[in-house]
Amino acid sequence: MTSTTSASLDAARELLREFPVVDGHNDLPWALREQVHYDLDARDIAGDRQDHLHTDIPRLRAGGVGAQFWSVYVRSDLPGAVTATLEQIDCVRQLIDRHPDALRAAYTAADMEAARAEGRIASLMGAEGGHSIDNSLGTLRALYALGVRYMTLTHNDNVAWADSATDEPGVGGLSAFGREVVREMNRLGMLVDLSHVAPSTMRAALDTTSAPVLFSHSSARAVCDHPRNIPDDVLERLPGNGGVAMVTFVPKFVLQAAVDWTAAADENMRAHGFHHLESTAEAMAVHHAFEQTHPRPVATAATVADHLDHMREVAGVDHLGIGGDYDGTPFTPAGLDDVSGYPNLIAELLDRGWSRADLAKLTWQNAVRVLGAAEDVARAEQAARPPSHATLEQLDR
Repeated sequence: MTSTTSASLDAARELLREFPVVDGHNDLPWALREQVHYDLDARDIAGDRQDHLHTDIPRLRAGGVGAQFWSVYVRSDLPGAVTATLEQIDCVRQLIDRHPDALRAAYTAADMEAARAEGRIASLMGAEGGHSIDNSLGTLRALYALGVRYMTLTHNDNVAWADSATDEPGVGGLSAFGREVVREMNRLGMLVDLSHVAPSTMRAALDTTSAPVLFSHSSARAVCDHPRNIPDDVLERLPGNGGVAMVTFVPKFVLQAAVDWTAAADENMRAHGFHHLESTAEAMAVHHAFEQTHPRPVATAATVADHLDHMREVAGVDHLGIGGDYDGTPFTPAGLDDVSGYPNLIAELLDRGWSRADLAKLTWQNAVRVLGAAEDVARAEQAARPPSHATLEQLDR
């Protein structure tokens, strides 16, 4: 662990002016759904600091964010997941329309570069969990047409065709239909996101895909033994695949002591009748009461940097990125309290000897490259074959 200097912080901010952060995962749309039922006047992200959120435009600017994959996540146990996903997409579109000076809709790597040149934040979308397509490749294509540029194959629960990291094994990774989902994502140019999936699913997807994969918000399992993190043998495959692993900041995924604390805190939430991911005021009151009697282990920017050091050693700097998971976690590391904190992480890495060229790859270049590579694969795939109309029932009989 090091202590960042003011000179390092100044250098970090200067670097981010040229090579801003592409963040792989932010749950602001879900927070807006949960807190104000999409009443964007009640949470004006362009105005004063929003104390109920990790994210607003002034803090995105202060943090040096140049592109954001907004998660259009819905809970896997929510009835009508496709409808709810469409509502999330609508929320992102409304945010972009309300704040055209700050946000620009982005669908391609070229759009991301154009937004950077304009000084606007490229706004992309990622669907978090295959339940959002309801076992339908037609629905997958519809989400792509609406602007979704990655899909996380599972969230915390299995889907019929893919195993989650935090559920019991179901199909042993990917089923035949699951492999067809990956191939259709390749044909579309939609990134295959392997955060949240079981290691068996990660390996099966890497065996199947013809395009680079993404981990939108995952850290290193060798550093913190949580099932949401990436094993080294999978990280070792990223150079051959061309994919990018975006380190997350969630304390329970990066700090081992926080793993054990979180298990007890989640059980306390369930005992009080709340889903452990619920972030309403009532649920957070229960969380905070628990924390009063059970002090929470605190991660720091150095904790996250430990993961990046390890991931660079195993996968190489060309295959790393950042996916903070802001507004999708009740707790954040010290120094990375909200979206204004990215300069603290970059300063920490500068103090550890990361070069300017390395950091430009981490913050901007790798993520733009991986989306562009997926677009290249899609052009070739679309020239070679038509859309797939396979069904779960046909392939997984």
